[in-house]
Amino acid sequence: MPRGLDHIVHAVRDLDAAGEFYRRAGFTVGARNRHPWGTHNRIVQFPGFFIELITLGEPELIVTPPTGAFSFGDFTRDFLARGEGLSMLVLEGKGAAADVTAFDKAGIGHFDRFDFEREARRPDGSPVKVGFSLAFATDPKAPDTGYFTCQQHFPENFWNPAFQQHSNGTAGIAGVTMVAENPADHAAFLRAFSGASDVKSNSNGIAIKTPRGEIQVMDPTAYRRHFAVEPPDLARGARLAAIRLSLGGKAALMPLLENGGIAFTEHMGNVIIPSGAAHGATLIFETSK
Repeated sequence: MPRGLDHIVHAVRDLDAAGEFYRRAGFTVGARNRHPWGTHNRIVQFPGFFIELITLGEPELIVTPPTGAFSFGDFTRDFLARGEGLSMLVLEGKGAAADVTAFDKAGIGHFDRFDFEREARRPDGSPVKVGFSLAFATDPKAPDTGYFTCQQHFPENFWNPAFQQHSNGTAGIAGVTMVAENPADHAAFLRAFSGASDVKSNSNGIAIKTPRGEIQVMDPTAYRRHFAVEPPDLARGARLAAIRLSLGGKAALMPLLENGGIAFTEHMGNVIIPSGAAHGATLIFETSK
């Protein structure tokens, strides 16, 4: 069964500074949350999708994972040692146990299922419980990207329309963009990870339509041509590069960026915040044509 986009992880060195950047760009940003394995996060939520800002909050709690396990703290620490940016791509999970089995069978994952709960806050400040079960996959040609599916156990406590209203007019997720020297090298992995039956190839690279948003992989030349920004460093393999967001129009967004002192460009009808201004991630606002 095809898996839609669930969230993307944006690793940052200063969580409050990154949250303030997103706020100045017109997003509603959630409060700081703490993970028992040493990372802290803040959430930018849309219908069915969210951006997870993550940092090392308590590095002394990070442990090296045993065989068969994945450590968020360990992965995030190593990622941030090389720089900020988009570190993990997450798809919706309907059943973590089934995903673990499917990934193992496809040869893209040999990790144990991971279950955890944490406290969250409603808009009025009252506490609620949220819980997740995760199934991990790995692409050896993209070692700086984490992949997993996320099954929510208390979705009614997590998703909240009040958190999904953004003053910049962003309505939701359009897709995510990776950059690779040879996009076709990642087609088999992404087909198995997404559960998609079809991977489209074109002169720019490859693209997969999911039930929620698109996963596209471009080569560096195509990425520069389409977005007029520099791709991430590919010395260690393919990298997540950009979040593509659906925007009804530019009227609300432009003044916010200008008043917030946020650098941006306009290219091919889209508004683009380059990675240098957005803590290592490129944000692409795709306007209605």
